Amino acid sequence: MSRITALKTADVRFPTSLMLDGSDAMNPDPDYSAAYVEIHTDAADGLVGHGFVFTIGRGNDVQVAAIEALASHLVGRDVDALLSDMGGTWQELVHDSQLRWLGPEKGVMHMAIGAVVNALWDLLAKREGKPLWQVLAAMTPEQLVDLVDFRYLTDALTPDEALQILRAAEPGRADREARLLRDGYPAYTTTPGWLGYDDEKLARLCHEAVEEGFSQIKLKVGGDLADDVRRLGIARAAVGPDIRIAVDANQRWDVDAAVAWIKELASFDLAWVEEPTSPDDVLGHAAIASGIAPIPVATGEHMANRVMFKQFLQIDALQVLQLDATRVAGINENVAILLLAAKFGVPVCPHAGGVGLCEAVQHLAMFDFVAVSGSLDDRMIEFVDHLHEHFVTPVDVRDGRYHAPTAPGAGTEMRSGSLAAHSVETRG
Repeated sequence: MSRITALKTADVRFPTSLMLDGSDAMNPDPDYSAAYVEIHTDAADGLVGHGFVFTIGRGNDVQVAAIEALASHLVGRDVDALLSDMGGTWQELVHDSQLRWLGPEKGVMHMAIGAVVNALWDLLAKREGKPLWQVLAAMTPEQLVDLVDFRYLTDALTPDEALQILRAAEPGRADREARLLRDGYPAYTTTPGWLGYDDEKLARLCHEAVEEGFSQIKLKVGGDLADDVRRLGIARAAVGPDIRIAVDANQRWDVDAAVAWIKELASFDLAWVEEPTSPDDVLGHAAIASGIAPIPVATGEHMANRVMFKQFLQIDALQVLQLDATRVAGINENVAILLLAAKFGVPVCPHAGGVGLCEAVQHLAMFDFVAVSGSLDDRMIEFVDHLHEHFVTPVDVRDGRYHAPTAPGAGTEMRSGSLAAHSVETRG
């Protein structure tokens, strides 16, 4: 029997604001950061589980402190018992009566639980010698359903309905896994689109995106309408008529302003409009979706939990679901969200970029293709070409596609040298 001996944390920050990488209408100077956790055990194999929460600078220390608050729940615990019942482990952490008061099931503590849960999954996958997506895709429908907390979901998705979805996907699992390993998973790129880039850089990066095989790019919008029209004109001229262009307002507008603004941009043949208003505003997103149809609304990266995803889907407030690897409480909750998307027939195009989000979220999308939705229709993973060199198993994106990782783990382990070079001490 092995036990957890320590949760080690790090406040990791990169000065991306210097080059305006990541800049948008609401976040003009982000410093991409990670509240990082390692789960150490006394097992002879020496394996360590790694997880993190993505932030953009100030407040990363608060997120680290929230992760540290979970140490008393795990240190000294039997590793095998925790990993053999990940559904129970998730519920134990999320349903802690005192920690729950800080949410419930939202905010800094919920994300901290997600970092720890993801680190446990990373450890589990390393023990099995497989990438996380293959670990999940090899589980039976019953085992996958046991991962999910269906509380608050049963008016939209019951355990029996989830079983039906997963069982319906079982017959083609092997073929889809082989296809994924052979062909990869479609990607789109946001690299050209940061709001702080000048026109020359925008045009150059758009050309490069096409040359690199991407069939869709994304531009940040919402700062100034005339600037948005000009920048979209530059992008459309650079990529031509056959490349899709999505736009992302990063929560900039009120409802009526969003509808009016997007109507001014509609002539550029938009693939979707992302986060047009507050991520908490279910009815507002529904009104925007109705007002700009047939242009789809995409959102999800800032949704706090599975309950919000349920409500957005129930009221048709989003047409592209953008789950995030570190916003909700880890892999388990994202499995629930993927099942909800499959129930409602909505494509999943995960949010990525940031620090390690591409590395982490690819596993969820690939698991979804193999074992849940069984589809690549209208689906792609976001790609941003920043900071991948700091990870032990960086993403492999070539010819506009994510090529499936084969290394054991969840892709969330940073290089020791990067941790040492970019960790900061912010608390006394």
